[in-house]
Amino acid sequence: MPKLHDDRKPLWLALLLCHLALLAGLLAWVGWQTRPVPMHDLRLADGEKLKCVSYAPYHRPGQTPFDPDLRISREQIHADLSALAGITDCVRLYSVNQGLEQVPEIAREVGVQVLLGAWIGYDREMNAAELERAIGLANDNADVVRALIVGNEVLLRRERSEDEMRALIREAKARAKVPVTYADVWEFWTRHDSLAQEVDFVTVHILPFWEDEPVDIADALEHVAATRRHVGEHFAGKHVLIGETGWPSQGRQREESRPSQVNQARYVREFVHQAHAQGWDYNLIEAIDQPWKRRLEGTVGGFWGMLDASTLEPKFPFAGPVAERSGLGSVIAGLAAGAAAGLLLGLGSSWGGVLRRAALTVLGATTGLIAVLHAEHARLAYRDVLEWTVLGAVALLGILLAAGFAAWRGATIPSAEQAWRTLRRTSAGCWPDGALGLLRGLLLFAAAIAALLLFVDPRYRDFPTLLYLAPAALLGALGWTQAAHGRAERICAAIIAISVIGRWSSEPANPQAIAWLATGLVLAIPLLARSLPGTGKHQQDSRLPTAAGS
Repeated sequence: MPKLHDDRKPLWLALLLCHLALLAGLLAWVGWQTRPVPMHDLRLADGEKLKCVSYAPYHRPGQTPFDPDLRISREQIHADLSALAGITDCVRLYSVNQGLEQVPEIAREVGVQVLLGAWIGYDREMNAAELERAIGLANDNADVVRALIVGNEVLLRRERSEDEMRALIREAKARAKVPVTYADVWEFWTRHDSLAQEVDFVTVHILPFWEDEPVDIADALEHVAATRRHVGEHFAGKHVLIGETGWPSQGRQREESRPSQVNQARYVREFVHQAHAQGWDYNLIEAIDQPWKRRLEGTVGGFWGMLDASTLEPKFPFAGPVAERSGLGSVIAGLAAGAAAGLLLGLGSSWGGVLRRAALTVLGATTGLIAVLHAEHARLAYRDVLEWTVLGAVALLGILLAAGFAAWRGATIPSAEQAWRTLRRTSAGCWPDGALGLLRGLLLFAAAIAALLLFVDPRYRDFPTLLYLAPAALLGALGWTQAAHGRAERICAAIIAISVIGRWSSEPANPQAIAWLATGLVLAIPLLARSLPGTGKHQQDSRLPTAAGS
């Protein structure tokens, strides 16, 4: 029997040290998330309330405004508004169909006012019907409807021209018994400032997270104040409502703008303090998380709410310090389960000695910890059965790769192409070598697709670092030492390297982009480097190496 255990000592040592460093880094990161962050308190217990919040009722499973047959029940709207009445005196609507026409009556019952919205889009007939319904609803409930908002970001979406919006606003002004306005991003309002002559007040959206040059949370309030001052000066003599402002709690980071629960709490609490001190009129986006928005804006779109979608409880306290993570129980459980699995696999054979067992234990701990963190992200980000199936399968491949590696005693992991050819001829003596070759090929292919998609269409895609971090930490070491590879794997590695560098180059200070860059390069560089002349073997025998002692 070849003395493979002696040859593998450098590999086991490298794996042990690398995974200890990765494990320490991950534990430091999740531990840092448990620290309480102090910020300004809101005195909701003393009667202080938010002036207004955006309300959409599509927060229960399967609910979406794109379902033409959906009608929200009166009971659900009453429960929603009752929960909101504890934190605000007003809700903003964006449409008056699918049951939302019930909101003014229910708002009267629970003691809140309404900024009523008429949705304006491409379809002129639907626009006319929506505006007719909204005007009638506003006039019938003028005691609770503060204003009628004709259209939301229509100019931004380029669905109607400025002249068309002017005509719609004039029609509403001529017939409505309540003030009339139009809502859009502040830059579009200043570009189309002649519309200010048609409205009773100007409604602007100021969202530091979505700015063309994203703003760090530390500078967000200063940016809002400067923008509000600019808009006030530009429309001097007109009342200004900040129609949307807020911060997301989850999702993809945009350069310096990082979604997090702490940052959301900090933004809301400190913005409200500033707005009340300055006497600003404002509406926060939004009341309740909207899972359906993940279809339009990625994970980040579903988590602008201040109340949890399922419980209607506040996602963060309005007073006292706020922490990103309440505890480490699930993280420690995943780490322990993975470490136990790695230790058991290491003890299954006396081959390799203590160094191999220690490396497998730490490899298992790292894999288990990453699996828990990825599961947390998947619960928030994955939107349907297809994503759960496909991305869940990729996660499973990563776990199988670690398990297969623990049983591996062969001389070299073959390329995916060679492993497939050999496994088609015979499965005898090919486990786990052939299976590891296939798993590696599949993971590289999946990572190449993910990297390419994120490179060409990044705005609403999360960085899939947690999905590929564990395989990268293992395959990176193997790529320099034991692994052979074929043309397909080198092509995947090239796509990964080019894509992650390209993605990072446009947002070099984004920690999420940096983590994805590091993960992709760890996957790709060993394969590309060993393909260069004189750097290593990239061709291999046509015979699949057998396990030690077979």
